[in-house]
Amino acid sequence: MVELKTDTSIDAMYEAGKVVASALTAVREAADVGVSLLELDEVAHEVLRGAGASSPFLGYRPSFAPTPFPAVICASVNDAIVHGIPTTYRLRDGDLVSIDTGAVLDGWAGDSAISFTVGRPRPADLRLIATAERALAAGIEAAVVGNRIGDIAHAIGTVCREAGYGIPDGFGGHGIGRHMHEDPGVPNEGRPHRGLPLRHGMVLAIEPMLIAGGKDGYYAAPDGWTLKTNDGSRAAHAEHTVAITTEGPRILTAR
Repeated sequence: MVELKTDTSIDAMYEAGKVVASALTAVREAADVGVSLLELDEVAHEVLRGAGASSPFLGYRPSFAPTPFPAVICASVNDAIVHGIPTTYRLRDGDLVSIDTGAVLDGWAGDSAISFTVGRPRPADLRLIATAERALAAGIEAAVVGNRIGDIAHAIGTVCREAGYGIPDGFGGHGIGRHMHEDPGVPNEGRPHRGLPLRHGMVLAIEPMLIAGGKDGYYAAPDGWTLKTNDGSRAAHAEHTVAITTEGPRILTAR
């Protein structure tokens, strides 16, 4: 069931989104060679605590997970696509890092992700990250009243495929509101003019995930959470929480 949010509720979600944006900004600024993923998790946690927000990630356990998620960020490095658990791993020169985090404030959730490099970047990584951001922008541009979910999916998929990248099958965006994951699902590839019509008050987390090697295959790491590319190539992830309005898409997690 898709819940349409009131304008007042969307404003409240914007406040939650500001916390998410602040947490991602703080993590990006703290990330450097030698910094551990657990230290980055604590940076984000401190932002949430300071804002009086809670984490929808910490303790989350969907049906596929063997254990509850133990952190407030997903930290996915190099060939990890999404859902990376923060560990004592210390960032190295040239690492590609994807950070996904969320916040719940006054009962409303926000969710967003960024990818970046640490130290001296590889040109191929910069291109991958830039394409993920372009795919996200294309998906947001298609998130207008009168379009359908398939239009968002088609816009994202077109950018990714034209650049030669893979798209992990079965993973994409989602509705968001009182809960981090709500209906509808938002695929990262699809046919235009198909699927659920977009209406004022729908709020979606739009999140392209790209695999540099061009194939779509992935596997779950032994921790049961982290998804890694089959071919060992690098991955990037970009995400915003976006409200569908009659005035156009409103990004609720803008940084």
